[in-house]
Amino acid sequence: MFRGTFTALVTPFRDRGIDVAAFEQLIETQVAAGITGIVAIGTTGESPALSHEEREQAIRVAVAKANKRCLVLAGTGSNATQHAIADTKLAEKLGVDAALLVAPYYNKPSQEGLFRHFKAIADTTSLPIMLYNIPGRCSVDIVPETVARLANECRNIVSIKEASGSVERVNELRRQLPDAFTILSGDDSLGWRGAMSPEVRLPLCEMSEANTARLRKTLEDFESKR
Repeated sequence: MFRGTFTALVTPFRDRGIDVAAFEQLIETQVAAGITGIVAIGTTGESPALSHEEREQAIRVAVAKANKRCLVLAGTGSNATQHAIADTKLAEKLGVDAALLVAPYYNKPSQEGLFRHFKAIADTTSLPIMLYNIPGRCSVDIVPETVARLANECRNIVSIKEASGSVERVNELRRQLPDAFTILSGDDSLGWRGAMSPEVRLPLCEMSEANTARLRKTLEDFESKR
């Protein structure tokens, strides 16, 4: 499900409200380029700064405009577990394909706290869940052992966006996790089974094709060594 190129969208504003026309144009550009999926109200979309009404509006627009032509993920993470649960339930009701859950920022929970936080959310939804590890922003690191524990105990936690910037971390995750669990790179230079990026310096078609070609070569290399 989470193999390919995903774009973390900005949330455009005009006159103190979401610029719906601009947001729809962003989505249409992504779809036309053959993108695998988009992320509405993720970190790039400034989700912590949006009101509840703005988050709901952004998700509604994204789902309607994508219209099943690409996957739509909603950033529903929060440092408050109950807020994350409510936002994830809302996103599921609005028809997204998956939820992206960032680590609880600022609070600096323990690994046990991280496990309980994510499990509590996973237990309330049938959506596939992608964890988001970005310790440089959240001041907490979801270590591989915790990711593996969540993958084993929560069948809908099926992926992670790993943005620690460490090749060794990705290799350790791969060692501890089942093959079906997808690791997406949050750092464009690292790659893996896919990438989730706000980067638009390359034309979108070229970026999508480049990531597809890289994935194909990685799989071919893997098969040749079996």
